[in-house]
Amino acid sequence: MSLTPSPSSTGTSLSLDTRSLDKLKYASGKDQKSAIKDTAKQLESLFMQELMKSMRATTMNSGMLENSGTEMGTSMLDSQRAQQMSGLPGGISDMIIKQLQRQLGGGDGDASADTPASPFKGLGDLTMSKLPMMNSGKTAEAALPPSAAAGGAAEASTRKLSHTEKFVREHQAAAKAAESVTGIPANHILGQAALESGWGRHEPKMANGESSHNLFGIKANSSWTGKVAEVTTTEYIGGVARKVTAKFRAYDSYEDAFKDHAKLLSQSPRYSQTVAQADTAQGFARGLQKAGYATDPSYADKLTKVINTTLRLQRSVT
Repeated sequence: MSLTPSPSSTGTSLSLDTRSLDKLKYASGKDQKSAIKDTAKQLESLFMQELMKSMRATTMNSGMLENSGTEMGTSMLDSQRAQQMSGLPGGISDMIIKQLQRQLGGGDGDASADTPASPFKGLGDLTMSKLPMMNSGKTAEAALPPSAAAGGAAEASTRKLSHTEKFVREHQAAAKAAESVTGIPANHILGQAALESGWGRHEPKMANGESSHNLFGIKANSSWTGKVAEVTTTEYIGGVARKVTAKFRAYDSYEDAFKDHAKLLSQSPRYSQTVAQADTAQGFARGLQKAGYATDPSYADKLTKVINTTLRLQRSVT
């Protein structure tokens, strides 16, 4: 299945098929440095061809002048372009070279470093179907060397998170634990905590300024025997927003707040229908508003939006 010949650094013609591998294996016995470079260039060229093929597949053909002849010509042109774009400084081939040297114990040095073994050791059964991006459904990320893919993941995990992302990351474990108790999806619970506390910025404070850890705005009624935070809050009376002083429950930790919230929703008959409709964000939000969790007439719509935002943030921080 020869595609297109390409000149190697030694001037030997190499084709992108299984015979090319045999030639590279033979060359590695004579000049390992050159063989590593050629191997990397061949793999990069294969990747570029598959990438261009995928791009062509997503482009609508005119249908008027398209036939097997034009398709062959386009394929040959793409193959030639892939060859020309391969082996350039700073390209994928440089990463492949480093990866090959690392696997062979040659460190991260350049291609001129001596390696103790052939770069084809253990690749005797390599076929085109096993090369990156040669199977449908594979992504471009899969074709990158493991070190490059790991570097991208590390960059995502170490980037500076926004305040909302930090909130989600900090409380998602507690929300997951609450999900196991109530059956309510963790992102729904996180979304309500975010709405009620302003993403942790507006939780009720104790008289001494300490946090109440109350992320859900649960008030301290006559049955509550724990600590209390008394603050001014907004309540809707007759559809009109008014400032009132109210007492809220206070906890020793955020985990305790999530546990108390889970207990409230799962054990109180008042919220039984809310739990039953919690399979969707809108159902959960409407259930809470109908049960009288909050007096804000727009509570369900606001909560639904915040839950959807929370879901997106969960995907970005995990």
